[in-house]
Amino acid sequence: MSPSVKKSNTIQCMAKTGTLDRTDFDIIAALRKNARLPNNKLAQKVGIAPSTCLERVRRLVATGALKGFYAEVDPDTVGIGLQAMITVQLRRHSRDLVESFRSHAITLTEVLAVYHVAGSNDFLVHAAVRDADHLRDLAMDAFTTRPEVSRIETNLIFEYRRTHELPNYKLEAMKDGGEDPS
Repeated sequence: MSPSVKKSNTIQCMAKTGTLDRTDFDIIAALRKNARLPNNKLAQKVGIAPSTCLERVRRLVATGALKGFYAEVDPDTVGIGLQAMITVQLRRHSRDLVESFRSHAITLTEVLAVYHVAGSNDFLVHAAVRDADHLRDLAMDAFTTRPEVSRIETNLIFEYRRTHELPNYKLEAMKDGGEDPS
């Protein structure tokens, strides 16, 4: 189904997510900033009744527009003393090797995220470890021993800041009165 802007200023998204309007986008933005926002405060923030808000959030979850609600945890609290981004280059870029590495990497306790990327590397792996010795052991035992891995490079993370904002190109299209770019 092709996305289109309707007279009611709603955007028809992929069949999986259904129709999202400005209120849905406001709910998503508010929850992205604070997923623990009580329903009555969320409803007030977006200008709808609490019962309507609750139903909209349930629909956003059911359709997959909202994939989950998570807590941001201070790494020191759980003993994480060092984080790194590890670039991984496979010996060959085939579907089987990509899937094999991805399946392996995502099961590792130290791995926070796995990105399949374009360019000279095939994967970017965000790892969280206790210390430099733990990082060395992870690199040597979990990555360089894999038959599909050609080379790795480790980049230490000194500091990171995460934004709670996401660009919303569908809402921009609604405001401009133009077509949804997707």
